[in-house]
Amino acid sequence: MLLSEIVKILEDWCPPGHAEDFDNVGLLVGDQKCEINKAIITLDITHDVIDECIFSEANLIISFHPLFIIDPKTEIIDRRVNDLIIKCLNNNINVYCIHTNLDNNKNGTSYQLGKILKLKNQKILISNDEDGLRGMGSIGFMDQPMNDYNFLNFLKEKFNLNYLRHSSLLNKDIKKVALVAGSGSFAIENAISEKADCLISSDYKYHDFFKPNKRILIIDIGHYESERHIKGIILNHLKEKIPKFACIIAKSKTNPVNYF
Repeated sequence: MLLSEIVKILEDWCPPGHAEDFDNVGLLVGDQKCEINKAIITLDITHDVIDECIFSEANLIISFHPLFIIDPKTEIIDRRVNDLIIKCLNNNINVYCIHTNLDNNKNGTSYQLGKILKLKNQKILISNDEDGLRGMGSIGFMDQPMNDYNFLNFLKEKFNLNYLRHSSLLNKDIKKVALVAGSGSFAIENAISEKADCLISSDYKYHDFFKPNKRILIIDIGHYESERHIKGIILNHLKEKIPKFACIIAKSKTNPVNYF
């Protein structure tokens, strides 16, 4: 199957124009005229993922996080990324990225995270179009309210977590839940405005935990942990559109964060 055909399927679903301005999505390495034997889906591109690609005779990596975002001040790509690009080129591996254009999809990353919790009546948390069909985050309702302490245990079970971070418990029931897959501290005030009982996201800084000021519970489940389900979303979409196409999820561990 031609890479151009796969690219069209992905971009009809999540147009590159729907990505955030800072982002770098689309075909980053390769040739649209290339015949694709097999694709591997990953959150991040590492040497292990490329080795897995070579071993399985795949010649397309579909990554959620961009292989690179060039620093506009220097226009320099760091050495680690440079080595990865060279390795892909030397092994005729194409690289395609689908990132914030999937985040901004109404049924994208945050919505699917909410589905794991079986939230009802989900809608976009921060809309960036007039129709409310595109935007960041999701907000919906628990089927049954749950006190905040039990809710934290519920999240650990549903998301298979050993650890999470959170602001002060408010000793109240959790009913209305906001989510932003990936880094979501920017959405704290939006979640409060929507009268959410909690905001589930990741990458909160120390001072972010002061911002709730007893108005909301913020919960950090980890960046990788909030996005690992995305590989399945991409795989399912491709299998629906091109059932006979060979496409697998990378087995390599790509989470750079380790816990002790």
